[in-house]
Amino acid sequence: MLFRPTIAGSLPKPGWLAETEKLWPKWKLEGPDLDQTKRDAALIWIKLQEDAGIEIVSDGEQFRTHFVHGFLETVEGIDWDLKTKMGIRNNRYVVDVPTVTGPLRRGRPVHRDEAAYCREHTKKGLKWTLPGPMTICDTLADGHYGKRADMAMAFADVLNEEARELEAAGVDTIQFDEPAFNVFMDDVNEWGIEALERAARGLKCTTAVHICYGYGIDANITWKETLGSEWRQYEAIFPAINASAIRQVSLECANSRVPISLIGLLPDKDLLIGCIDVASTEIETPETVAGIIDEALKHADAERIYPCTNCGMAPLSRDVAAAKLHALGAGAALARARHR
Repeated sequence: MLFRPTIAGSLPKPGWLAETEKLWPKWKLEGPDLDQTKRDAALIWIKLQEDAGIEIVSDGEQFRTHFVHGFLETVEGIDWDLKTKMGIRNNRYVVDVPTVTGPLRRGRPVHRDEAAYCREHTKKGLKWTLPGPMTICDTLADGHYGKRADMAMAFADVLNEEARELEAAGVDTIQFDEPAFNVFMDDVNEWGIEALERAARGLKCTTAVHICYGYGIDANITWKETLGSEWRQYEAIFPAINASAIRQVSLECANSRVPISLIGLLPDKDLLIGCIDVASTEIETPETVAGIIDEALKHADAERIYPCTNCGMAPLSRDVAAAKLHALGAGAALARARHR
């Protein structure tokens, strides 16, 4: 099937599970009740994705509060009580973050059982997202390794253990989220790609890297206004990514200033083309989505194009996110009809 739609990451959490329309929502339950409601929320979103025509579904990150910290909660070597004030994404915003104080080790599987649960409840392709090693290092303070590259390699080993178990649980696509790739381009080429490949080593399932300009929050929107008439950060990193072992690249296109011609720098990759703007509550039309796919077709073969969202939709309302999913599915179907 051409133009199999998928999503980049998070979906809003139901109000009975957690706070809504927040990037760092607090859970409303504890213990076994929380575990069950997380599964209920994932099941609802799997059904809603299927109804919208999404062919490669995900749990919508219903099992974690935040795409980085939610994964790291059980990783040993992180002191969650020792907070360090740190500028994230090259000081785009400053927050108090946990601190790495010792050797990193995965204490137990994080999402294996949850992925197996999702696998039992869908016949569609199943994607699982994990934070990439560079982005993790840009979201925690280092009080142990001394070099960000060394800490990234340690996190890559932790991620690889998890990814192998997710694959064994039936996950078809493992996506590593690396928004930091659009900020530290020199580091991407020096050690970021190496860390990413280390996280994905040995995997036989489809691997992907998601690189965007961030959630639709004020700090990111303000930053985008400083990037000029064309956003060309991808140009500095796509050649190295194209030479890597990662199979898919997820990028932001909808309502952005990214020249879509830059995908020509990825001739050897499948392309997850962002057709849904997560920084707006306006619902795209199927024609808008199909139009972005048409633009991508000027620079890549149809077989390599997967319509996608620009980024996660956690800060949006459930109704808006669900409507955008339907627009994505309908737009992919329209493009499919045009290019049959």
